[in-house]
Amino acid sequence: MAKVKYYYDPENLAYKRIETKKRKKFGYILLFLLSSALFGFLCLVLLINTPYFETPKDKLLTNELENMKINYQLLNKKVDVMENALSAIEDRDNNVYRTYFNTSPITDEERKAGFGGVNRYKDLEGYNNSDLVINTTKKIDRLMKEMAIQSESLNEIVKLGKQKEKLLAAIPAIQPVKNEDLKRMASGYGYRSDPFTKVRKFHYGMDFTSPTGTPIYATGDGVVLKADNSLSGYGNHIEVNHGYGYVTLYAHLSKYNCKRGQKVKRGDIIGYVGSTGRSEAPHLHYEVIKNGKKVNPINFYYGSISAEEYVAISKLANQENQSLD
Repeated sequence: MAKVKYYYDPENLAYKRIETKKRKKFGYILLFLLSSALFGFLCLVLLINTPYFETPKDKLLTNELENMKINYQLLNKKVDVMENALSAIEDRDNNVYRTYFNTSPITDEERKAGFGGVNRYKDLEGYNNSDLVINTTKKIDRLMKEMAIQSESLNEIVKLGKQKEKLLAAIPAIQPVKNEDLKRMASGYGYRSDPFTKVRKFHYGMDFTSPTGTPIYATGDGVVLKADNSLSGYGNHIEVNHGYGYVTLYAHLSKYNCKRGQKVKRGDIIGYVGSTGRSEAPHLHYEVIKNGKKVNPINFYYGSISAEEYVAISKLANQENQSLD
């Protein structure tokens, strides 16, 4: 039952009932309804944003976000392991491979240079876990760049290795006559007595005494420059260009087993011992030329003789005796 309200009328000295106008009643009702609706909406908003009243979909999304966060943390640890492994490879690259092949190392500035210019990670900003995602993405980008640089470096090392392999094969590294075919080491590099004039002069090669027809071997890979008797005093001789500044000369041959322009390998038989030209007896006169300068051949026999044999030959080669040419 609605509560009835009265007011006192002083003129009539009596209480009169207060009559509420219909219009005013309708306004009160409308205001009440609006207030109720607003209150209900605010309560709904609060409920939606309260974790205690999550929908199944909200729970699924929350779990996915947590899994994503855990996966990114695990990915970060894996990236750290990969960075450590790459760092070890970079260290070997600079301090072992590049040192061995005598080439400049790659600086840290080149390897770890950042990405300048536009913000590459702007699309990842503004989320709950943006810092985690951005940091992980930066690490991966940096790792990929360093791996690309290291890959190029290893390609360069492979090329240098192939060149080094060719260089090692080209160096005249064995004796031109086998030890079992030698009678003796007749003369070495240095001042010797000329067999014809008896005058002391510089002997630019080594003389290996062997019977006529003894095989002569190419001491390194190369291409035959000459197989003729065009040089005065050398008789039948062969010149082999090994590349990398190396040339070898084999003189006083009885006959050839190669021709000009022919490619030869270390250990190939290219001719036979003789006594042609300015020679006193059957032997091989052998010279090594490096960058146009004649050098001591004994320094290049590491590919075919032992340490003891090298010492013995050195003693014989250093004796200032008479040469055979």
